[in-house]
Amino acid sequence: MSDLFGDTPALPTSMPENAPLADKLRPAKLDEVIGQEHLTGPDGAIGRMVAAGKLSSMILWGPPGTGKTSIARLLADAVDMHYKPISAVFSGVADLKKAFAEAEAMARTGRQTLLFVDEIHRFNRAQQDGFLPFVESGAVTLVGATTENPSFELNAALLSRTQVMVLQRLDEAALATLLGRAEAILERPLPVTDDARAALISSADGDGRFLLNQAETLFAIHIENPLDPQAMAALLQRRMPVYDKDREGHYNLISALHKSLRGSDPQAALYWMARMLVAGEEPLYVLRRLVRFASEDIGLADPQALVQCLAAKQAYEFLGSPEGEVAIVQACLYLATAPKSNAAYKAQKSAWKMARDTGSLMPPAHILNAPTKLMKGIGYGAGYAYDHDSADGFSGANYWPDTVTPTKLYQPVERGFERKIIERLQYWDRLRARNADPDTQ
Repeated sequence: MSDLFGDTPALPTSMPENAPLADKLRPAKLDEVIGQEHLTGPDGAIGRMVAAGKLSSMILWGPPGTGKTSIARLLADAVDMHYKPISAVFSGVADLKKAFAEAEAMARTGRQTLLFVDEIHRFNRAQQDGFLPFVESGAVTLVGATTENPSFELNAALLSRTQVMVLQRLDEAALATLLGRAEAILERPLPVTDDARAALISSADGDGRFLLNQAETLFAIHIENPLDPQAMAALLQRRMPVYDKDREGHYNLISALHKSLRGSDPQAALYWMARMLVAGEEPLYVLRRLVRFASEDIGLADPQALVQCLAAKQAYEFLGSPEGEVAIVQACLYLATAPKSNAAYKAQKSAWKMARDTGSLMPPAHILNAPTKLMKGIGYGAGYAYDHDSADGFSGANYWPDTVTPTKLYQPVERGFERKIIERLQYWDRLRARNADPDTQ
């Protein structure tokens, strides 16, 4: 893949006239890279390494089309290292062995090697381990590029020997600069209106390479009058949002949805849910997460939240897409605007922990069934107080194991329906105290 983002619009003399536009715009120096100044600038981690003349092994992590390959190539030039690129998509063990042997041969001549591994996350764990001795010995300075979260995709041992550099998605200003570079090199304006230009930048979704490829298509077509957004859309495909259902983008968006719901922001919650569904997420997955949220973050503050989510699932399964998606929207908005409580979630965690800690303690004998004469004889069910026989429908008996102190696992909050629950619990506490102290009766 070619990378881009040069700061000088002059076409290199060695570049063929028919070279792709992205190649023509590749930078010649690190300070010409657009959009990653937080890394490549004088105060950035990469800028400081270059100024010191010594590179550490690193992982360049960022979205597609943000300059990872260009930065790696320019790093080698900046510190006069031998540049050896390989791709994990097309390379195997034999290619790695060859690259390491080449690096060791270069080292014997006094020149260090920068080994650039594109899509490094595609190497399996064993292959990743193969880099370790060569990185540790200094035979290579490893620069890996990945669009995936290194925490999930790379070995901990490899991560411990590298620095992770996070490249940013290109903003609109950086993408506009790229279009300006393209127009300067081709010596003519892009044949679109201002509105269409803005739409083109937006459609790139932060990917400079995609933007230049789209611009190249527009430059190649004979267009008499500038295209408006509708006419341009008829010529160009719109970029689909970056969203891999089993990758980090998937988890980032569901996290954003969950936290927007928890923060009672229906507008943001609806936006993040739309991002997921428009990008192709399975609606039933979204519904599963909404059901989970209804119990985890609302619970008994609004018992209807869970009912709404299950009704939305039923409606979606009955109607299908796209008609059924409005039911998902309704559930999303209900959750966002409902009173919040994680009391049930906390109660679950506390109860599970207490159950593990107390092991297999028997219930108190008075609440055990006694279906046989033997069981009655040893005290099963003796002294059981049938709550419906009491005046208040509440006996106040002890239901905990004999050696366990009664514990408040569920502690409702002063929001929504849980206010009513607090009132009930307090009422039963008063009855329990009264029953325990005959003088108060």
